[in-house]
Amino acid sequence: MYDPLVSAHPGHGEPHTSSYWAASAGIQPEDDGPVRGATEVEVAIIGSGYTGLTTAYFLAREHGIKAVVLEANQIAWGCSGRNGGFARASGGHLWPSELIAHYGKSMARAYFEETRDALKTLKRLIAEGGIDCDAQPDGVIKTAHLPSRMAGLETEAQLFNDEFDFPVETLSPQALSHYHKGNEVYGGIRLPEGFGMHPLKLAWGYLRMARAAGARVHPASPVVGWERKGGRHLLQTPGGVVSARKVVIATNGYTSPELHSALRGRYMPVYSQIIVTRPLTAAEAAESLPSSDSMIDTRNLLHYYRRLPDNRIMFGGPGAISGKDATHPRHKLSLLHALVNKFPALEQVTLEHEWGGWVCMSRDGIPHVYEVPDSPSVYCASGYSGSGVSYTTVAGRRLAAMAAGNPDTPPTPLTQTPPPRFPFATFLRLGQHLAYQLYRYQDARN
Repeated sequence: MYDPLVSAHPGHGEPHTSSYWAASAGIQPEDDGPVRGATEVEVAIIGSGYTGLTTAYFLAREHGIKAVVLEANQIAWGCSGRNGGFARASGGHLWPSELIAHYGKSMARAYFEETRDALKTLKRLIAEGGIDCDAQPDGVIKTAHLPSRMAGLETEAQLFNDEFDFPVETLSPQALSHYHKGNEVYGGIRLPEGFGMHPLKLAWGYLRMARAAGARVHPASPVVGWERKGGRHLLQTPGGVVSARKVVIATNGYTSPELHSALRGRYMPVYSQIIVTRPLTAAEAAESLPSSDSMIDTRNLLHYYRRLPDNRIMFGGPGAISGKDATHPRHKLSLLHALVNKFPALEQVTLEHEWGGWVCMSRDGIPHVYEVPDSPSVYCASGYSGSGVSYTTVAGRRLAAMAAGNPDTPPTPLTQTPPPRFPFATFLRLGQHLAYQLYRYQDARN
């Protein structure tokens, strides 16, 4: 299991992880094959997830620059090909009360509008590219998994409405039951914008769009060496060398510790696990998730889940601390227990898919799109903290503008600086283990 904190290399041509998405995505669109020989380009992009592919697309469409995208394994092999497929108006994991407390009302409003713009851009790209990614109707619900968590949700709803002019509905337990049956139905809030979709189909749609615009996308082409020479970046791959004037790093939570020293300690990969059930009967669906809304709960170690278009339930949550432990069966069984605890009607349900992947957390809970310190002409975006499906559209457009030498002016300065480093980065996993113990205790308290 590739572990971005300890593994020196993400692999070379590795297949997609076995998942529901990989099994149901169909045939991948054509790519440009591995790098062969030497090539010179204006911009090279490392990573073929949402960030890398949208950057390549916007570079070609808005700046006339035909970039080369380098992927270590298969296209969208990392988080973009294995996440939960939740798109909403968010860039990180901070809710209104936290944004306002940290940055003030004016800055928080501007940042939230940027996340709404990212969601609109996502919908526009899906329409422009004719991407059939199984997009479901709008609706995101945050449920109170304990009665004591409802007061906090009511506060968030009021701030959404009063400060952000975003019409969020507060749901009583009875109202919530129209969307969410079973246990832990103590009320919630419903956001009117945000939807579920097939993440790998979205990534492959971006692949088609980027290549149609003129970009070249090379799988099985990991960067195994990087040197600066004569004002150019020489990126060594197993099949050749790409010489570029500028480089975009778009590897997010899958960034190898050996890729660029300036990135160390600026991101924290957290493993998240997902299970998918067999198709539910009509009665099982009615007694679990009669709605197709995207669901998240109020746990610190939250669960995220939704009913898929073919009536399966996708259910995700915290997994292992390290890659070494990620495949242990207890993590899958823990999620299954949590699923049945929420929905007793699914006690006899069986699982058909389970997998996991790395979510990239930033120390301050927001994404960052920036020029890498002490590395002019190297740009990076990371730290989406579980909200990258939509925000990567903004990040890709901004990275493209930066690499083209025509940077736009972000609505706030919050996301344009390098992410702050985690203190004592060597001990991140120990700190995560201790934090998980505390969070589990808090999540169980009423």
